[in-house]
Amino acid sequence: MLRDAWFIAVHDLRFMLRQRETLFWTFLIPPLFFYFLGTIAAGGGFGIGGGSGRVAVRLEADSGFLGDEIADRLGEQGFEVSRFDGEDRLVDAEGSPVSIDDPPGFSGFPRRLSVPAGFTASVLAGERVRLVFETDAGELAGQLDSFRLNRAVYTVLADVLAASGIATDAGAALADLGADDVAALRSAERTLTLDVSAAGRRIPNGFEQSVPGTMVMFTLLVLLTSGTVTLVIERRAGLLRRLASAPMRRGAVVLGKWGGKLGLAILQVGFAMLLGRFAFGVDWGPELPMLLLTLGAYMALIASLGILVGNLARTEGQAIAVGVLSANVLAALGGCWWPIEITPDYMQTLALFLPTGWMMDAMHRLVIFGHEWRAALPHLLGMSLGAWLLGIVSAKRFRFE
Repeated sequence: MLRDAWFIAVHDLRFMLRQRETLFWTFLIPPLFFYFLGTIAAGGGFGIGGGSGRVAVRLEADSGFLGDEIADRLGEQGFEVSRFDGEDRLVDAEGSPVSIDDPPGFSGFPRRLSVPAGFTASVLAGERVRLVFETDAGELAGQLDSFRLNRAVYTVLADVLAASGIATDAGAALADLGADDVAALRSAERTLTLDVSAAGRRIPNGFEQSVPGTMVMFTLLVLLTSGTVTLVIERRAGLLRRLASAPMRRGAVVLGKWGGKLGLAILQVGFAMLLGRFAFGVDWGPELPMLLLTLGAYMALIASLGILVGNLARTEGQAIAVGVLSANVLAALGGCWWPIEITPDYMQTLALFLPTGWMMDAMHRLVIFGHEWRAALPHLLGMSLGAWLLGIVSAKRFRFE
């Protein structure tokens, strides 16, 4: 029986790999999704404040050392700062023009901050000063940009107030405050420090979300489309009927068909994991053996589901429609498109009733949250049981004609 099943599985896998559609959706489209979704999801919050974080700071004439301090603090907030003078020339930290071919213009940056002339003198004189910040980002990203900008500005203000207190005690006037005074304050030993760490689970971003999510989604998509369509074609062409008359058991035929789909899933997942590791820098974590076992259970479950859908579908159109619709709905609800952790609690609960949600939750536990292998044991057992039950149902309902 096993020899017959192996024979069928190998030939089924070869047949599917000869189809251009299968190769297209298995090896070409997923890397594009890795890059596209990973780029969107990069940067501080899923799709929030994404991009490179480039900001242009225009320092008008005589803006003073406080303008330079704000530019420095923006760099500490994770922005990539480019400085411009009042004539919109790109300059370095000392204010000297930068000699590069085709320098970028101030208006070409996605985030732009204008520091007015006489900024430092006005602040030290106690006058209200207006900074102009513009951003091309959307509403959520713009709010995050504003928060980071305000944080940079208010830390400069706090240092000015603290330095002014020191200067007053020494008998000096606030107007005499200089860059050295602020620099000395920043380098002084802190009597009070704040240690900030994540309270709870970290939300995955970038490629650590897009690569696993796309891998789980496209495994489901390919097995429920290419995998089911082949059964429909073979049934209509009479190939399954010929297999039924061959000297092999019914179980060998079903097991072989299931094995061919499982082999395709193994190739797809292996390719995605290798590409994710070496092309996108995804670290699959210290619990890789448990991760591979859990992925194996997921692939077995989806292969069994593919056999069941292939039995129920009457035409290629039905098989493709059911496969595409199911894959997209389950991927969206299971956390493949975005981290399920950013959704309401009821959506996170719903995801745990879906195979995609099981797999994504297991990967987040093992790869992102640093849990031990035992954390994914319920997922492994649940998907293995699901694969076994669906396999029994598929075998009993398997149609040769």
